[in-house]
Amino acid sequence: MSDRPELLTGWLKILYSMRARADWMQYPSDDRILELLEESGLILSPSIMSANLDLTRQHISSRLSELLDHDMVEKTDTGQGHYRITEKGEAYLVGELNEDDL
Repeated sequence: MSDRPELLTGWLKILYSMRARADWMQYPSDDRILELLEESGLILSPSIMSANLDLTRQHISSRLSELLDHDMVEKTDTGQGHYRITEKGEAYLVGELNEDDL
């Protein structure tokens, strides 16, 4: 899947356009990372996310830093660089947040 919004099609385009967006949310991969964490219900490392999303680990790590800064994900206490989605991240995915909340 492309990480360029203009290349999204079908229901992905509708879902992407329905969620509030903030200036810092530059890439559809932000949504994909949050969706993977939410759907799996697991704590995951950037490497595991990379393998499942077909994006580079570097890109995943960069986006996780941004998501972490905005309380959409949190680091776990494993000490192994694992992340989980927060309640705010879950609220974003179901469209409960507006742009000001992000």
